[in-house]
Amino acid sequence: MIIIPAIDLSEGQVVRLRQGDMRQKTVYSADPVAQAQAWEDQGAEVIHIVDLDGAVKGQTANLDAVENIVEKVRIPVEMGGGLRTAADVGQVLDLGVQWAIMSTAALHDRPQLEQAVGQFGERIIVGIDARDGKVAIEGWTESSDVDAVALAVQMEQLGVQRLICTDIATDGMLRGPNIAAMRAMAKAVGIPIIASGGISSIADIRALKELEPLGVMGCIIGRALYDGTLSLSEALSVAVE
Repeated sequence: MIIIPAIDLSEGQVVRLRQGDMRQKTVYSADPVAQAQAWEDQGAEVIHIVDLDGAVKGQTANLDAVENIVEKVRIPVEMGGGLRTAADVGQVLDLGVQWAIMSTAALHDRPQLEQAVGQFGERIIVGIDARDGKVAIEGWTESSDVDAVALAVQMEQLGVQRLICTDIATDGMLRGPNIAAMRAMAKAVGIPIIASGGISSIADIRALKELEPLGVMGCIIGRALYDGTLSLSEALSVAVE
């Protein structure tokens, strides 16, 4: 299982939110590059970046920080937040980002997602963010009536080759991931899934590892690493057990 530390960006700083609420923002670092290098030095194989301001505004807002990170680390970076069009995706891939994450377009602008998948193939990841089983979009500020598992099936049919699935209720809460929801998603599709939301302990990682045969290939960890309730070295050691 791949352990992926998260770097959430807002106004050029590394922050974490509780359940995606911009009003509940904690600043952890004013130097995103130093944070990325720290995760790399501690053994991370991939870094997950979210442009939180871009996700809310609908257009990227922290590209300088993203570019600086990509230039300074040797490991691949995946990035989402404000990527609504194929042109947006092309811009961040040109910066050196390895995988671009599209979320809102999966619901609101399917032609743009189809264009991006056709143009960039496996470098497109679709993020499915769910609250009570329903998809949330626009930086989690809007809910929909679309079933998250049904959307995952549609994405696979469209040619998407990887998903990131986030349970909003558990994100940033350190209460453990929604294993049942992740299992349902993994059973419904045949493409790899990266789990996100609520991972706070070795037990959580072991629980997700049990879903590896179903296609859960990795997990994204944020607040637990920043608060020190879980170390990256511990997480990495459990991931390869």
